[in-house]
Amino acid sequence: MIEQLLLDITNRIVSRLYGENIPVLNLPVEKTKKEINGDYTVVIFSVTRYSHKAPETTAAEIGNEMMKEIPGLASFNVIKGFLNLCFSDNYWISFMLKEAGNDQYGFAPQRQEDPVLVEYSSPNTNKPLHLGHIRNNLLGFSLAEILKANGYPVIRMNLVNDRGIHICKSMLAYMKWGKGETPESTGIKPDHLIGKYYVLFEKHYREEVKKLVEEGTSEEEALRSAPLIREAQDILRKWEARDPETRALWALMNDWAYKGFETTYTRLGVAFDIVQHESDTYLLGKKVVTDGLEQGVLSQKDDGSIWIDLTQDGLDEKLLLRGDGTSVYMTQDLGTAVVRYDKFHPTKMIYVVGNEQNYHFDVLRRTLKKLGRDWSERIYHLSYGMVELPNGKMKSREGTVVDADDLMDEMFSTAEQTTRELGKANELPATDAQDLFRMIGLGALKYFILKVDPKKNMLFDPAESIDFNGNTGPFIQYTHARVRSLLKRAETQTGFSESTALQELKDQSGIPVLPLEKEIIKKLFIFPSIVKEAGETFSPALIANYLFDLSKEYNQFYQEVPVLKEENVSCRDMRLILSVFTGKVIKKGMRLLGIDVPERM
Repeated sequence: MIEQLLLDITNRIVSRLYGENIPVLNLPVEKTKKEINGDYTVVIFSVTRYSHKAPETTAAEIGNEMMKEIPGLASFNVIKGFLNLCFSDNYWISFMLKEAGNDQYGFAPQRQEDPVLVEYSSPNTNKPLHLGHIRNNLLGFSLAEILKANGYPVIRMNLVNDRGIHICKSMLAYMKWGKGETPESTGIKPDHLIGKYYVLFEKHYREEVKKLVEEGTSEEEALRSAPLIREAQDILRKWEARDPETRALWALMNDWAYKGFETTYTRLGVAFDIVQHESDTYLLGKKVVTDGLEQGVLSQKDDGSIWIDLTQDGLDEKLLLRGDGTSVYMTQDLGTAVVRYDKFHPTKMIYVVGNEQNYHFDVLRRTLKKLGRDWSERIYHLSYGMVELPNGKMKSREGTVVDADDLMDEMFSTAEQTTRELGKANELPATDAQDLFRMIGLGALKYFILKVDPKKNMLFDPAESIDFNGNTGPFIQYTHARVRSLLKRAETQTGFSESTALQELKDQSGIPVLPLEKEIIKKLFIFPSIVKEAGETFSPALIANYLFDLSKEYNQFYQEVPVLKEENVSCRDMRLILSVFTGKVIKKGMRLLGIDVPERM
């Protein structure tokens, strides 16, 4: 982008003026502060060691050379060692007219290389998706879209955690208290029905632990020896031994979970290219572990369990396989990573998983490295913060989570109420109004979550997320609807055509640009660099907050600058093209967040 171009030109000029042997300098190039005249500023203090002149003199000499080299550079000014560059109005108009009709603006061409794997969602089949899963899904889906916009071939993956002790807990509870009920017989969404039994298991399990502790057993021993947990462990052993009856119940309940998940994914607007199941990869994980034992990289204890010693890496010993031969999370993650690398040879394997698993992924990388998989360096853990609510944290086992389906229902209702109160759906047919409420509700939810840096914990407030005047999805959606409304009126009242206007304006020169207009054009100018940075830092928040800033700029322009009432046809059409370009960038940017924008509101 222009910052890099200015840096390259500055280095070339420095070499020409002050010596060919000067190393390439990484000088700061930034947008000029609003209170100073200029568009971009090059900070040249460090050049004085080579120029042997005062910062002001050095900056002025470089500025004079830039005036000769850079078309569109109208003037410059110097404040100490700050070289402030001012581009002509025609420079910005030419840029806009060139890119406004470019459907690929902001997106990089497709790279010819191995794919990037992005794993997200990864639900357990013992409970429905909740608010924490929503942040995971939205981050993963948006990151995949942003990477694709940067030209990377991307494979979106979902690894379903469909086996293990937690799954056996729901199965045991259903065996004991289910009485054969089904989603059809109860009318309960399938994954919700399974979650009911997970909570039920935990309720009775805690009661057993409490009783044992009251009888004198230590809490640690009570947690291990309570009858229910022992029964669940027995089910896990039967499952791994492929007991037909156990496997049949497991398949039935998992099928319920998959049907429930699919409904939620569809509503949420996320999708996957490949869905894997841990039940298909855990055996390979066992082989990876036993091979490591044979190689002498791992060690086996008296109870038959297999461990890796990471104390030399500043960690500790880590269990990789239980003494009874059953797997742990790490076992299956080792197997899954090996399967993925062998099949796809990815340039990067991104795991979108909460920050409570930081240690787990550190161990995963180090274990694979010690097992001779040098590609372990390609593993990246996108560690995101937890989502909290105004009334505290969520706990699945206590049944205090905010269910994803319930939350989406609430967002729809809140969107309908707020939109009707503001009169923004008064002229819409009933069906269109319902579609709008869903779009606004879902957009509010997605934007509120994605505007926060992934690494930070966040507080989700449904009411705040749907404000039409703040840093929210509905505000940006309304801005897009405002643009589309203006353009439709322009077409009706003036016969405005984007393609015709673009061609006619290209043949003109000297069209004046107001400061507000220039600010919007400069904001549109940096869209490609924002997309690039979001891909490099794995942060959809950069896109979200850029769109908010762009929308603010446009709304100020809309309120203060006449468009359809402008008598100068060239100025009017230029402002309409500016609106076209803004609307396109908002729509493209919101799609990178997985958010739709309305044509009218």
